[in-house]
Amino acid sequence: MSGEDAPAQQQNAVDQKQETKPTEEPKSEPPKTESAPAGAAEAAATPAATTEKVPEEETFTYRALVLTGYGGYDKVKLQVKKGKPTLKAGEVLVRVKACGLNFADLMARQGLYDRLPSPPVTPGMECSGVVEAVGEEVTDRKVGDKVMVLNRFGLWQEVAVVPANHTFLIPEGMSFEMAAALPVNYITAYMMLFDFGNLRPNQSVLVHAAAGGVGIAATQLCKTVKDVTVFGTASASKHEAITQGGVTHAIDYRTKDYVEEVRKISPKGLDIILDPLGGSDTHKAYNLLKPMGKLITYGAANMLAGQKKNLIAVAKNWYHQFSIHTLSLIQGNKSVCGFHLGYLDGETELLAQVMNTILDLYKQEKIKPRIDSTWHLEQVGDAMRKMQERNNIGKVILTTEPMPEEEKKEETKKEDKKEDKKKDDKKKDDKKKDDAKKEEKKDDKKKEEPKKEEKKEEEKKEETKKEEK
Repeated sequence: MSGEDAPAQQQNAVDQKQETKPTEEPKSEPPKTESAPAGAAEAAATPAATTEKVPEEETFTYRALVLTGYGGYDKVKLQVKKGKPTLKAGEVLVRVKACGLNFADLMARQGLYDRLPSPPVTPGMECSGVVEAVGEEVTDRKVGDKVMVLNRFGLWQEVAVVPANHTFLIPEGMSFEMAAALPVNYITAYMMLFDFGNLRPNQSVLVHAAAGGVGIAATQLCKTVKDVTVFGTASASKHEAITQGGVTHAIDYRTKDYVEEVRKISPKGLDIILDPLGGSDTHKAYNLLKPMGKLITYGAANMLAGQKKNLIAVAKNWYHQFSIHTLSLIQGNKSVCGFHLGYLDGETELLAQVMNTILDLYKQEKIKPRIDSTWHLEQVGDAMRKMQERNNIGKVILTTEPMPEEEKKEETKKEDKKEDKKKDDKKKDDKKKDDAKKEEKKDDKKKEEPKKEEKKEEEKKEETKKEEK
């Protein structure tokens, strides 16, 4: 899960949905109403008036990604919601421009993330956009403010209603894509390294998935402290990128034992280990700690294997779940911490303090999110696939900007090709099965031939015996 979660907020109650057709462009802006002439109001009041204006709340529509059930990439569908969301006291309406994709969203799609309500529900824990309306009692936000948003769910849509204290002003010059990449990853990395880890100069840190969103954030934050040695695991193709980003020792976890590689360089072990994997890797992490070392576990990525929930992977992860007796902690002079941003729901002041510190570091150019790729809402399946197959270096972003017609046609062609490939594969499988059945029949016939011959021989012998008699 890579620990990429976000604080809680109830889902907007406007849930009337209908799926969009691939070529439709649903309305994303409320229709503009012009002021009527002076006598229009009187005319409307007379019996002759036969038409009435439909309230904006009823004509307002916006696109939203909806998790319709647990399973593969196709379970997240683009739909249209009707009706303008209403604001409660302390809330703001944000016109969303960009959304962040997190590992927890992949877990949620498979039903492995307990901070997302049951489907149907709109996922999304971070986004950026522009404030379009403010509710009563909101004093520190105004219409037109550019903000980034941190929420438990409900942000993968064109408009979102959130508490004002879940928003943070975007610094001057920061793009919406960059703003959507900041909250979850950097808050997670910062609180683990500094609140739990108490990172200091000359220490050593192990960062798993160093090319992912949290991994890159953690590496950059480590570099804000003098002489910190960063060990980072990633596939070999990503080593150049993470080394340029600040990783001191890059380790290919696919071809080498990262425990052995760390021991070669640091025989005594490490000061801080960030563990998003769970299972047996948590045991390895604990054994790699120096005296006074800190293990911070914040996920169970090992449970994610394939598009749909893999019960074997889940069971294996739970079977190898790390547990330790307090006496062992005392004797080893080590500490084990657990971090889950999604359960810091009510700690808005704490999160605001952390976010302000992160934004100060950004303004000082000490940290900067790395964007891997940006996808339209229509392409959410491909975006999730890229992240789940570990093909990204940095943040995967969804944009609410409507897909151009040419790209839509290309997407339709791709989908058609996928369908054709599925049909071809099915035909090939069916042909293989038919061929296998034919081969079985041939084998059966071959087996029956000797039996028939034996039967004929026996019959001949019987006939010969009868003749002799």
